[in-house]
Amino acid sequence: MASSSTEAEDTSYIKMDKESDVSLIGKHCQLEYCNQLDFLPFFCQSCKKTFCLDHRSESAHKCANAGAWAERRRQAQLAKPSAGEGKRMRDLVSQKPCAATDCKTIVGTSLVPGVHCSSCNRDYCLKHRLKEEHDCKNKIPIGARPQFDVSEQTKSAFAKLKAWGAAKREVASRALPKPKPTSASARLVAVNNLKKVAKGDAKLPPEKRVYLFVEAEAETTTAKNYKGEFFYSKDWVIGRVLDAAARSLQIENVNNQSSEERDKLRVFHVEGGRVLEFNEKVGSALVSGNTIVLLRGIGPPPDLIEL
Repeated sequence: MASSSTEAEDTSYIKMDKESDVSLIGKHCQLEYCNQLDFLPFFCQSCKKTFCLDHRSESAHKCANAGAWAERRRQAQLAKPSAGEGKRMRDLVSQKPCAATDCKTIVGTSLVPGVHCSSCNRDYCLKHRLKEEHDCKNKIPIGARPQFDVSEQTKSAFAKLKAWGAAKREVASRALPKPKPTSASARLVAVNNLKKVAKGDAKLPPEKRVYLFVEAEAETTTAKNYKGEFFYSKDWVIGRVLDAAARSLQIENVNNQSSEERDKLRVFHVEGGRVLEFNEKVGSALVSGNTIVLLRGIGPPPDLIEL
């Protein structure tokens, strides 16, 4: 008797199960000239004969009805109903009202598929598909980050920060070697010179290093010099760079002790003209040759200004 797992088998033959058929004490292989007695024979699902281990496959016993099992299996697969069989088109799509105000048209049906507006991220019927028809410019896009009110004092602080950043970029550009420091060759020379003097963990592999000019406001440090050249791992986050730079330049760092923003240090990226997030990766935010400055009390990196 064939095993109960016949339908789950992926071969043309199945092992006969003597546990489900107590009368099965073995059968002779039905291949001519073999006739070997096998106590665990195999049943061929194509020619319906039994064979020993060596002749269980269709090719081994030269099956007289080769391929019949495979064809039955293929037909069974084709006979299975498809995922959408028996359902109407409107059952297979997402239906919703048109997003235009006071429009009652249902979109997402077989007759009215709907048009998606990429600007406001809504779906409209054909009548309101154009931006002018659904007042797109006055809609807040779905999923957009909300705008926050900012005090005049905060705006003024960031205006000063923008001006300071522009001044730092100008100074940095004059400090780079000639010819023009914006050229690739000049940047390469500057980075090579930086690599010769930069300090950092000597155990850090060279391919992991990002070489930076690091500065601080003179009034925030107790060191004789408020600037230096250092290298850090591209796998570090900006918060870790801040901690290491503060130690190197002897700057008091109470970021983990004070909740007051006026006490906290932040990292300003001169070339990027922005304040970096503590959790940003060094490798994605900075490249060798960049300048970063440690500033205190400027506030977190906001979405409130366009640097």
